[in-house]
Amino acid sequence: MGRGSRRALLAALLAVCASPLAAPTDDALLAKLRSGGHVLLVRHSATAQGLGDPPGLRIEDCATQRNLSEEGREQAKRLGEFLRKERIPIARVYNSPWCRCRDTATIAFGSAEDWAPLSSFFDLPHRELEYSESVQRRIASYAVKKAPGNVVMVTHNVNIAALTKLSVAPGEVVVVRPDGCCHLKVVGRLNIE
Repeated sequence: MGRGSRRALLAALLAVCASPLAAPTDDALLAKLRSGGHVLLVRHSATAQGLGDPPGLRIEDCATQRNLSEEGREQAKRLGEFLRKERIPIARVYNSPWCRCRDTATIAFGSAEDWAPLSSFFDLPHRELEYSESVQRRIASYAVKKAPGNVVMVTHNVNIAALTKLSVAPGEVVVVRPDGCCHLKVVGRLNIE
């Protein structure tokens, strides 16, 4: 194999490895979502530049937080439109109480419920285990009930990474299902762009 062929093969392999597990056109993943019984872990949409929140964060005051950018608002709108167009049934939507998560959820889905275990523990690492276990238990309870539709949980990258070992882009979705007692199986990923 010549040097040019090896470079082309390496470039192709890198492109495959860098791509999401499931693109929006993945018919198999969409069929699974249409049948319900999954949880969509959604990272909040794009925000103003920065990492974490400014000093003095107060959950009840969006002005003290890093909020969605205009691009993030459009991203959330596209996510909701895509899922409706694909006839993905949504039974319930939960969000972190952070404004960027609440805004992502309400723009995409119309309404949502604040749920503290979806809160970012970026600056509170001692909360990781407590929050992650609460989320795992809730996901497991939906499987036991065999609730119709899918459940959406809009949260933060740090939370999704703790649950799935995946780092996700703003607005990206990791689809999971319960796998045994309180453990999650990643079914696929959606990045609506």
